[in-house]
Amino acid sequence: MKHDLRPECASDYMDPDALRALQLARLQETVRRCHERVPLFRQRMDKRGLAPDDIHSLDDLARLPFTDKNDLRDTYPYGLFAEPMSNIVRIHASSGTTGKPIVVGYTREDLGVWSEVMMRSFIMAGMDEHDVLQNAYGYGLFTGGLGAHGGSERLGSTVIPISGGNSERQMLVLKDFGVTAICCTPSYFIHLIEHIKETGVPLSELKLRVGIFGAEPWSDAMRAYIQREAGIRAHDIYGLTEIIGPGVGIECREQNGLHIFEDHFLMEIVDPDTGAVLPDGAEGELVITTLTKKAFPMVRYRTHDITAIMPGRCACGRTLRRIRRIRSRCDDMMIIRGVNVFPSQIEAALLSVESTLPHYQIILTRKGGLDQMEVRVEVTKEMFGDRVSELEAMRKRLAHAIEHTTGLRIPVILAEPHTIARSEGKAKRVIDRRAECAEIP
Repeated sequence: MKHDLRPECASDYMDPDALRALQLARLQETVRRCHERVPLFRQRMDKRGLAPDDIHSLDDLARLPFTDKNDLRDTYPYGLFAEPMSNIVRIHASSGTTGKPIVVGYTREDLGVWSEVMMRSFIMAGMDEHDVLQNAYGYGLFTGGLGAHGGSERLGSTVIPISGGNSERQMLVLKDFGVTAICCTPSYFIHLIEHIKETGVPLSELKLRVGIFGAEPWSDAMRAYIQREAGIRAHDIYGLTEIIGPGVGIECREQNGLHIFEDHFLMEIVDPDTGAVLPDGAEGELVITTLTKKAFPMVRYRTHDITAIMPGRCACGRTLRRIRRIRSRCDDMMIIRGVNVFPSQIEAALLSVESTLPHYQIILTRKGGLDQMEVRVEVTKEMFGDRVSELEAMRKRLAHAIEHTTGLRIPVILAEPHTIARSEGKAKRVIDRRAECAEIP
């Protein structure tokens, strides 16, 4: 396998022992920086009787305290910054839909790291300086748009900063601007596929060949749908606002796990309940420590994403380790009649049935003190025009697929085409109406 010769990509193929030595040096520097400059981290270190000089090996990482999203909210907005505001050249933030937004800062050096890992991500997905990238991630406080933009410019490809929304314009640009690569959420790209089909323009006429999709979990079944319908190669990219934004990891052309840029991000898998570190191959919660962030370093940040470190070296030749694709989070699990259910399981079941579209909603209600679930599923225009008996047969196939996957009998409701709301950003799959169902004694 031919390696990319760009100097920034050398770490993708670094000798594992040399990489571990680099990680340790960077970890020690990060711990020292946090201890000196972040009061919350210093208090937690002191409580454990730890000093920066106690970190002698990568195994000592497990002795350090965890950080979670509540810490970022409790210290809102700048309490975890390790640099004065005079050195902060950019601010990003999460949407804050569940409380105070997560606010993160970047120094010029941090922005350089970000553009580097995004450039390496695009190279892993098969892009080069000849590509034309339609960047349909949202610009603004959301990290997706500007993160991808910086990586594309550093790669030397042509970036079109179209941002999200305005599907008519998105289609015009895709067709007329010679776009070869696109970045957006997978659910929004499926929305674009529908629009393009409705215009009668064959997808085969587009020059588009690769999509880089992230910001929400998506299943292998959805990838198969995208690749089949659009005739492109669909790559999963991973990142978090709290860590850097997109660019923590991505699938290479083998599409067999996400390579994590381990020279910048140190990963662990822990038991979600006990916090104990798990061995490679065991499924658990992904925990990330930043190794090169200056403004907003994170030590042992609990992502709540469930995955596993994959054993063995990838066929692409890179020595960076891989994690399995993120299909669930330990905080999006639903308990229905005593059974743990994840939205990704419902999606995989639905997409296994022909003539359904990847547009669905999970409706949660409560009856008799127990959580209840029903699933609304869009079917194709052709299918919805068929006889009632055929629609009922389709509904039963979908219900059977869900039962086969989850072991539960879940009510399925068929929805007419275009009746489930489309999203220009992250798709809202779960509609929680349990608070509305409080029973009156």
